[in-house]
Amino acid sequence: MYRDILLPVDLAHTGHDRPAIGQALKLAETFGAKLHVMTVLPDYGMSIVGSYFPPDFEKKGLKKADEELHAFVKRTVPEGMPVQHIVAHGTVYKEIVKAAKETGCDLIVMTPGRSAFEDFLIGPNAARVMRHAPCSVLLVRE
Repeated sequence: MYRDILLPVDLAHTGHDRPAIGQALKLAETFGAKLHVMTVLPDYGMSIVGSYFPPDFEKKGLKKADEELHAFVKRTVPEGMPVQHIVAHGTVYKEIVKAAKETGCDLIVMTPGRSAFEDFLIGPNAARVMRHAPCSVLLVRE
C-alpha cells in the first residue's frame, strides 16, 4: 500500500518521536517501503540574527545534523531496510512538505508535537503539514 514513507524527526527530542519512529518502521517493513528519514535545521528567522553567527555556522550546522541523522538511522533502522537521509534547512513544516513532494512519498509519519501548552492537541508544525501535505499524514500519539 505504501512505497515511500517520510519520517521527520527532531534529533534533539528523539524520545518524543519514538511512537512515530516505531510506527514508520513497522509500516515500511510490512509494505517493503523505502523510509525517508529527515531532520530540519530551523532557520534563523530574521536575517539580522544570522549576522551574529560565524560565516560558516550554517554549513557546520548542516554537516553536524547530517552526521547525527546518519548515526540515528544506524541505531534505529534495521539493517537492509532501504533508507534515504534528508537534512533540510528552513521552516520546519515547509521543508517536510517539500521533501514529501520531492521524494514522491505517499505517507508522512510524525508526532503531533511536544506537550507544551501552546501545542495542545496538535502542534503547529504537524497541523501545517496536515493542511499542506501532498499525501496522507499519520500522526502518532504516545
